[in-house]
Amino acid sequence: MTPLDTPISRRRAVAAVAAGLGLSLALSACGSSSNPLSTGGGASSGSASGKALVIGSADFTESQIIAELYAGALNAAGVSATTKPNIGAREVYYKAVQDGSVDVVPDYTGNLLLYVDPKATQVSASDIASALPNKLPKALAILDPAKAEDKDAMVVTKATATKYSLSSIADMSKVCSDLVIGAPATFEQRAYGLPGLKDKYNCVPKQFQPFNDGGGPVTLKALLSNDIQVADIFTTTPSIADNDLVVLDDPKNNFIAQQVVPLVNSANISDAAKKALNAVSSKLTTTDLINLNRAVSGNQKQSPADAAKAWLKDKGLAS
Repeated sequence: MTPLDTPISRRRAVAAVAAGLGLSLALSACGSSSNPLSTGGGASSGSASGKALVIGSADFTESQIIAELYAGALNAAGVSATTKPNIGAREVYYKAVQDGSVDVVPDYTGNLLLYVDPKATQVSASDIASALPNKLPKALAILDPAKAEDKDAMVVTKATATKYSLSSIADMSKVCSDLVIGAPATFEQRAYGLPGLKDKYNCVPKQFQPFNDGGGPVTLKALLSNDIQVADIFTTTPSIADNDLVVLDDPKNNFIAQQVVPLVNSANISDAAKKALNAVSSKLTTTDLINLNRAVSGNQKQSPADAAKAWLKDKGLAS
């Protein structure tokens, strides 16, 4: 796989309402007694009720990897857990955790806060982590956020950075009328997208070019060929380092903090499970996420489970 074959079909893609409702109903059915994931139970308990924990993931590679990290750490700690990948977008997996058909899912603090409180104004990692627990409904909770973070970023090539003397989005604002920005279509309307760039940096681009691959290979190709000069690419995408791209600083926090965090059904998680999940968060870094994404979507072509197993062993969380 070439550097253009980057991972991460992104979480920002919002599921259609009808599709979301259909998937939500399907997930609710997972709570029936006929589902082996619901009736689990064995020598080692996962949930507070004694059943095996179900670790879900969203429908993109990084979420699947983190779900495997959680499940692997739990099982290594003697807490029975299994995975349920590719549930869908936040609109779907949030409801699944809330109704208990899924016990744990990896999420991102900033976007989760905005999901439960669209008017939230917190931007820093610490402020978001402090505000989030009080905004969640009674059935839900977050555990310890990781240092690992995956957030939007304005990315340019070294040639573009040199040509326009760019090191931050503030620098970009001075020449914004000469630049074409490429990003998912939703970037045109989202608060952190074009409206945020205009509001915080007085940056109105020459043109906006929508892409549907969430900062993936099509966006990267357009950036490298100078069809666009700025791209919205997530910070854990390996193509940034692999192509020596420049991530522009964001001094006014247009893109808020997005720490990886376990979202859990608070009634279903035992103390032993919390301890195992928090142990993952204590060791997981942004660099780890980049390397894990590369291991799965790059030339190594590892499965999420195999990549997670190797990381857990390296960090002393599994044998």
